[in-house]
Amino acid sequence: MTIVKTAEDLVEPIKSTVIQWRRNLHQNPELSYQEEGTSQFVYETLQSFGDLTVTRPTKTSVMAQLKGGKPGKVLALRADIDALPIHEKTELSFSSQKPRVMHACGHDGHTAMLLGAAKVLTKLKNTICGEVRFIFQHAEEMFPGGAKEMVEAGVMEGVDEVFGLHLFPMFPAGKIGLCSGPFTANDDVFDIEIVGKGGHAAQPHQSVDPIAIGAQVVSNLQHILSRTTDPLHDAVLSITEFHGGTAKNIIPDFVKLGGGVRSFDAQVRQDTVKNMERIVKGVTEAHQASYIFDYHYGYDSVYNDPELTGKIEEIVINHFGANSLLILQPLLIGEDFSRYLQKAPGCFIGIGAAFKNDELNYPLHHPNFNIDENSLEIGLKLLVYIAATLLK
Repeated sequence: MTIVKTAEDLVEPIKSTVIQWRRNLHQNPELSYQEEGTSQFVYETLQSFGDLTVTRPTKTSVMAQLKGGKPGKVLALRADIDALPIHEKTELSFSSQKPRVMHACGHDGHTAMLLGAAKVLTKLKNTICGEVRFIFQHAEEMFPGGAKEMVEAGVMEGVDEVFGLHLFPMFPAGKIGLCSGPFTANDDVFDIEIVGKGGHAAQPHQSVDPIAIGAQVVSNLQHILSRTTDPLHDAVLSITEFHGGTAKNIIPDFVKLGGGVRSFDAQVRQDTVKNMERIVKGVTEAHQASYIFDYHYGYDSVYNDPELTGKIEEIVINHFGANSLLILQPLLIGEDFSRYLQKAPGCFIGIGAAFKNDELNYPLHHPNFNIDENSLEIGLKLLVYIAATLLK
């Protein structure tokens, strides 16, 4: 009997357990850097499997190591465990029991699938050549992100390849999405303060109006991507905050703007920062105002190694069928899985989680977000197949 066939047989009895783990986690969500109950649940569950060395790299994260029966490379599998500050509206029987905290990004499913993979792979210990490292990461949703702390704690030392899954409501359960090369975007944010000179609304000539200047800044910033960036390089610049003023008859002293920039190309990322400040500086100086410009580099783009992505494509076709495979376009979302990829090549994989009834489907980070739980079996099997195939 092949390793993969044995893996299939071991997955079947625990499918319902994985669903129950997911529902338990969904009922008890915890925000980034506060995942004490979640990490304790993960720790105790892993300990119950036996044959794993279970540690706590940070206060609210967990790592387990499974040493195979023969020497070989080290393969890491990662799941994120934190929830979002969203008040759930799904009315599910296992809805969040915590007001204004919800698993609205599928991390409960990610955690449950990786727990299931750990349980199955412990049964295959003697057939594994090398080591499987199971990383349960805190704080993916809040910059600077838990991956940074995990890497600094040494979880990637000696790792040869790293893989992660994400449940996506954009395509149906049963589908597996792959994207070779850049998959997610550089995810940056910025704050701009424009300082003018306040005064009476009836005497604007005696003031330096930061609201009028701010409006010009917003308008001119839109030209960066449309007129100074190569149109073949995808990027987005969005102004999402504009705060200023306290009364209808008062010109304020200052206004504050904020927003985000998404890009894939490193040079585009650097050039955008320079062009933004050049425009802010030019507009404010032209109107005798001053400015404060703060640009914050966030998560780097996730780059899927082409060779490893090709190997995952083969695994998907061989074990799920060619019709299960989707070739995805890059996504302008942020994901701190990129931090692990600075230490080892890897691949970040999309697992379809949409219901057949489209009325039940909502986007990530929505208060009605939910997943078709059939997707959990797909992700669980894929994790097991990856380890069983690449470490055989």
